[in-house]
Amino acid sequence: MINASLQHFCNRIVAAGTLGLEDVRELNRTILPEGLTCREEADMLFGLDRAMPDADEAFGEWLIASVVDFAVWGERPTGHIDADTAHWLAASLGCGRGPTVTGARIAVEVVREAETNDLALIAFALKANRARVGAEDEVEEILSYAVAA
Repeated sequence: MINASLQHFCNRIVAAGTLGLEDVRELNRTILPEGLTCREEADMLFGLDRAMPDADEAFGEWLIASVVDFAVWGERPTGHIDADTAHWLAASLGCGRGPTVTGARIAVEVVREAETNDLALIAFALKANRARVGAEDEVEEILSYAVAA
């Protein structure tokens, strides 16, 4: 179930047209102090990431850390990205048009953090980061996870 204050926060940010450091602090301290609790909250924030391409860098960093914590350590089986979670992440981050830069980084960090990964997420992370400038090392690292799987 979506946190009503998160919905209000996202609406306010989109209406204002800006997402700054103080907004990220509010999100972390007041709106989601315990982190993400469901996929719907993550999906809402993926939409906010798409809607606010000029958001403060702190938002991207916070979103990456929050999604990694939720997907890898909050979802079951703990520490493992199964097919269901991999497909949810790929579909939500890709949104039919491909991921944002933050979305591509989320995929890499989830693959990096999890003990095991479904091949669907590894493939998504590879595709998402091949076109990203400066992601060559990340692509190599993702490939090493695919070989280990």
